[in-house]
Amino acid sequence: MFDNSLRRFFHRPEKIFGSYVAEGMTVLDVGCGMGFFSIGFAKLVGSKGHVIAADVQQKMLTTVKRRAEKAGVSDRIRTHRCEPNNLGIETPVDFVLAFWMVHEVRDTNLFFHQICSCLKAHGKIIIIEPRFHVSSRRFQDILVLAKQYGLKECGSLSVCFSWSAILDKDSLRSRIS
Repeated sequence: MFDNSLRRFFHRPEKIFGSYVAEGMTVLDVGCGMGFFSIGFAKLVGSKGHVIAADVQQKMLTTVKRRAEKAGVSDRIRTHRCEPNNLGIETPVDFVLAFWMVHEVRDTNLFFHQICSCLKAHGKIIIIEPRFHVSSRRFQDILVLAKQYGLKECGSLSVCFSWSAILDKDSLRSRIS
């Protein structure tokens, strides 16, 4: 319902993430849905970059492939079907987006463990959660848990209808873990 033509007025990938995603990077879009942000990331990473669009629903991944072909960026996007409790990503990534999905994860500890396993040192993860569904307290609980995995909060973004946090993977703490 939210993934329609009006969305580009509220959530423009290039505007929101342009300062964090650069040409040549590898980006993981967790819970990518129909690929709204994946396609935006593909444009930002350029021809030398890669986007992994991960979702538990094959139907969503099929839609991502179709939309990527239409947008002319299918060579930069790899779809990946993950399991509800297993992300299954081994490719090292520079940047992760978790947009409106962490609150749906059954085992948040396992989620952050798996994200940190593939996130490069000093890589960034941006967590964005819907204000109309996730309370401020719940969002803060998510951030406290993320910090236990060596992720350090280094800012936030202004994203319509959302709470947000930018987290950096602390390379010293990740080596210890």
